Amino acid sequence: MAPRTVKADAHAKAGRMQVAQQFFAAAEIVRELADDDEDLTNAYVTLCVHAGIAAADVLCAAGRGEYARGDSHHEAVALVRTVDPEAAKDLSALLSLKTMAGYGTTTIRSDRVRRATRAMDSLMDIARRV
Repeated sequence: MAPRTVKADAHAKAGRMQVAQQFFAAAEIVRELADDDEDLTNAYVTLCVHAGIAAADVLCAAGRGEYARGDSHHEAVALVRTVDPEAAKDLSALLSLKTMAGYGTTTIRSDRVRRATRAMDSLMDIARRV
């Protein structure tokens, strides 16, 4: 079954980039406000996830003229993979943390925070270039 997508023109691409930058900026603010390595980690990782999703949408908008618009993370990753296989790995890493960070009952460990940071930064760098 083909992934559910939405058409994306230059206006939609710019809008998704603006959203990605907002989540990225919010993540940076949360990171700066943290008192230690385990303070605010779930909120920070959740913001990383949303920045990465929006950045991945920018990649797909630029490369395909569409981006994923469904509930399936696997479909979104597969769509990104058609544009940039490395970006798809970063998106997959972020999506693997989404439920744990947003709905979990434990604090996100520092190694996962670093993983989320690297993945978000990578997706943002790519999105800024397209």
